[in-house]
Amino acid sequence: MIYLELFLTFLKIGTFTFGGGYAMVPLIQQEVLSHQWMTLEQLVNFIAVSESTPGPLAVNLSTYVGAETGGLFGALCATFGVVLPSFVIILLVAKFYAAFQQNTIVKGCMNGLRPTVVGMIGASLLSVAAAAFPVGGGVGQWVVAGVLLAAILAAHWKKVHPILLIVCAAAVGVAAGYAGLLPGV
Repeated sequence: MIYLELFLTFLKIGTFTFGGGYAMVPLIQQEVLSHQWMTLEQLVNFIAVSESTPGPLAVNLSTYVGAETGGLFGALCATFGVVLPSFVIILLVAKFYAAFQQNTIVKGCMNGLRPTVVGMIGASLLSVAAAAFPVGGGVGQWVVAGVLLAAILAAHWKKVHPILLIVCAAAVGVAAGYAGLLPGV
């Protein structure tokens, strides 16, 4: 039954991924592709959409995968599966936070998890970059990506609001697509 499979798959993702949405991307990618729920290109496209819509990346992504795979009920199952572990863990942490805050084991665990999370985010960056910039895709997409990266870095230093950055990046992408600088647009 697809609904149970969606729930259990995203429950596993939500249970074993620390560090938020970006850290979940490699595991979501692995599970979605191994179940053949969608192609890598479809997944990468929706990662971009998930980033530019309100809400957490992992929740948006799980909802989309669930909707594509099992309709509205599939979306609910996948979303509930991915958020349930965090919900339960945060309830427990909130209840016992004061008691564990200075615990040496807890501090050591958190210190060990931080580099792992950074590595998982880096892995998702490489995975998305490989799909966004296929071999032989053309110089235009690299130029557009470089211009956008430079603009985003400059805007970050100037404290430009992220929503404005997302809107501008989308506008540049559309313009580049119409100018023929991006393949497949």
